[in-house]
Amino acid sequence: MHYKISLCILLFPVSLWAQTGELSLTLEQSAGIMNKGNRTLQMADKAVGIARSERQKMNSFWYPSLGASGAYVHLSNNIEVKQSLKGLADPVKEFIHSIMPDDQLISSFLDNIGAQTLTFPLLQRNLTTIDANITWPLFTGGKRIFATRIGNRMVDLARVTKEETGATLQSELVETYYALRLAQRVVEVREQTFNGLQKHYQNALKLEENGMINKAERLFAQVSMDEAKRELESSRKELKVAQNALKALLDVEETTTINPSSPLFMNHDLPDELYFKNLVGTSNYIVSKLRLQEVMADNQLKISKSAYVPTIALFGKQTLYADNLPKNLMPRTLIGIGFTWNIFDGLNREADIRQARLTKQTLQLGREKARNDLGVLVDKLYSEIQNAKDDVAALNTTIDMSRELVRIRKKSFQEGMATSTDVIDAETMLSKVQIAFLLAYYKYDVALASLLSTCGVPESFWQYSHAGQTEDFIFEQ
Repeated sequence: MHYKISLCILLFPVSLWAQTGELSLTLEQSAGIMNKGNRTLQMADKAVGIARSERQKMNSFWYPSLGASGAYVHLSNNIEVKQSLKGLADPVKEFIHSIMPDDQLISSFLDNIGAQTLTFPLLQRNLTTIDANITWPLFTGGKRIFATRIGNRMVDLARVTKEETGATLQSELVETYYALRLAQRVVEVREQTFNGLQKHYQNALKLEENGMINKAERLFAQVSMDEAKRELESSRKELKVAQNALKALLDVEETTTINPSSPLFMNHDLPDELYFKNLVGTSNYIVSKLRLQEVMADNQLKISKSAYVPTIALFGKQTLYADNLPKNLMPRTLIGIGFTWNIFDGLNREADIRQARLTKQTLQLGREKARNDLGVLVDKLYSEIQNAKDDVAALNTTIDMSRELVRIRKKSFQEGMATSTDVIDAETMLSKVQIAFLLAYYKYDVALASLLSTCGVPESFWQYSHAGQTEDFIFEQ
């Protein structure tokens, strides 16, 4: 699905990109960039155009067919009509004999005439003709009506496929965009943890010098700091991979750094699961495509049945040019009406009907199976959303307690009332809780995008995202 992004919104990040090499994008702006030049969407749009052309081809059967034909013909001999004169001379001869029985002169003359043949030329050896022909089907047994319906459903099928492509790309964008946002936040958490452990290590060095802690505690602090550094470097590498994935999806230059400004969110006002299951049965792209294909198969079945009735057509011909072709032998204009009726074709029609009926039944079964499978998928995605919400609800209190624990143990460590291990454990626990909190938000967003795309309403994602609670508050100290 294409999203209309205003020109001013698009130009701002582009100008910023040109000046600093960093492109700050919201999720909506990313969707606008992706939809503007995405090759997959362009291919889907071309498929709609192809379907429209196919429909136009099917609609052409409603119009007359006008063509021209011409030929130059060389015959082996002239076409002539020959008539023997014997059939005329013999009756005359008999009549003369009845009057003058002994007449020889006239009889000899009539015998000579009877031996002759009278020749009338019709066509010469070289013929040339140019004709205009027209054929207009008047009745086809409903074939044209059913073909037109199939053409319309083909266009609808291509449009649904295009919408499905847009929804799939939106889900991919949400997953990739928020993966980068998650990676950035994880790096921030890792940096905070590393900085805290580094500061703790410096404090441990001073306390060791003053004899307040032993070497083992200082070494434990150093090992923990090194481990935090390793995790930070690993998170930075994952951030780079997520950055490259989003740039590839948006077709952005490799030298550009994308800064995702839309935060992770969680909306607690989702409808119940039954609402989404009902949407699957009516709006899912796979179910919609199978329904359209079923309608097409039904019309194809009707076309196969219409083969039992004759086809009636109006035809005509106008000779535009003729050479050595007399008008009295071949009229220049003719018009008529005729029919063709296939009485027996070796049971081919019966086979076509049986095949079309089986195709329709197969599509019906496939649609029912798809609805059942999609119902299971909705259960899975909705369960992931609920699990993410439960995790966040449980972690809300844990984050506050973990922060308070870090503060207390740092203060106790400075006063000699807590060990280095206690501080490190508190810092590590806070880091894990924050990352788990971010991961729960990420899983929620990805599952929600997949759920809405599965239900055929991907545009609802923007409404839920704008009204949701963001993840920014977990970084407040």
